[in-house]
Amino acid sequence: MAFTNRRTWSDYFLVSLRGMAMGAVDVVPGMSGGTIALITGIYEELIMSIKSFDASLINTLQKNGPGAAWKKVNGNFLLALGTGILVSIFSLARLMSWLLENHAMQVWAFFFGLIVGSAVFVGFRIKHWSFRAWLLMFSGIALAYWVTLATPASTPDHIWFIFLSGSIALCAMILPGVSGAFILILLGKYEFMLQAVAQLNIPLILVFGIGGVAGLLAFSHLIGYLFRKHPNSTLALLAGFMAGSLNKLWPWKEVIETRVSSDGQIIPILERSISPWSYTEIYGHDPMLLSVIIAAVAGLALITLFTVLEAKKS
Repeated sequence: MAFTNRRTWSDYFLVSLRGMAMGAVDVVPGMSGGTIALITGIYEELIMSIKSFDASLINTLQKNGPGAAWKKVNGNFLLALGTGILVSIFSLARLMSWLLENHAMQVWAFFFGLIVGSAVFVGFRIKHWSFRAWLLMFSGIALAYWVTLATPASTPDHIWFIFLSGSIALCAMILPGVSGAFILILLGKYEFMLQAVAQLNIPLILVFGIGGVAGLLAFSHLIGYLFRKHPNSTLALLAGFMAGSLNKLWPWKEVIETRVSSDGQIIPILERSISPWSYTEIYGHDPMLLSVIIAAVAGLALITLFTVLEAKKS
């Protein structure tokens, strides 16, 4: 894939803003940065940029120098996007945690509306609905829905497992509809890595990051191949992943099972979706129906805006 060199500084600033949005949602269990990349029109470029880190890159570096190698991997784009992601993770993570602690239902509702619109948006991009496309979409729905119901495991804190967790979680983070943060919860490493980031535990962060890079390089080749050879089927699968993840984003939940964190907090690990009326009966709290609906509509309106802008750009 030939990457564009016509971006201005303002264009790269907008790429960084997309990265900040990706980083912000990646820390939320149930959301995927890949979804943001897809709906903002940079997903395929991101995959192809990561995919360009292959054996031929060394040959390009030796023959034509660092400048040619930087151009081959779309370095300016990745630098702008990566900067936005890192700035967001280290600065907005606390804000997202505060919002989830104090306005959880409205946050989940906003993302619910966002993902509903995103799934529809991706569905409209499919030019031909074949039997295989329908099958892959329903398979994606089933797999993502199963992930939302899975119970977190108790796992070791050894270096090799941190590396493996990074490989799996970062792949999930760029897969629309599959939350890397929620995968970390299932692997028993979400809180563990949050503490590592908060305490700036550089060795653990490096091992996790190296594992993530290794997983991304392998995964990007698979996704790049699928987009090139089977674009409609790939989009159908991604739409299915997003639709299946909606169960995790449903605002009203009944807590089935909890655990105690290392700092003594009670954290839900198994929940089921319920109606707002059942929520009132179980907890005796106001389901805040109006504000939740407004938040969901806001999420849907945002993706509709992105869709219109993308259509005009096309």
